[in-house]
Amino acid sequence: MAFKAILELTLKKESLDAARDVVHKILADTRSFEGCEGVDVLIDASDDAHWLVIETWQSEQHDAAYRTWRAGPGAITELAPLLAAAPVLTKGTVDSAV
Repeated sequence: MAFKAILELTLKKESLDAARDVVHKILADTRSFEGCEGVDVLIDASDDAHWLVIETWQSEQHDAAYRTWRAGPGAITELAPLLAAAPVLTKGTVDSAV
């Protein structure tokens, strides 16, 4: 069963153009990471500084390996100055019975 991770970003309004470039670069690495089945970015229709990055992973183990990589050699330093609030990460599986 696919594993999902949703990263909620609240960006500074004045940083949106820079954020697009930075996130595009970051997600190229994410999309090519082993076990990543896809990444979509949802930009809130009523607030263009509110983004949801929706990742689909083959398994929870693939997601965990990715998070370990991001905490080490794949660390992201360019995004923090563009954020208006700390990112929020939610992870889990899709329950199709609900």
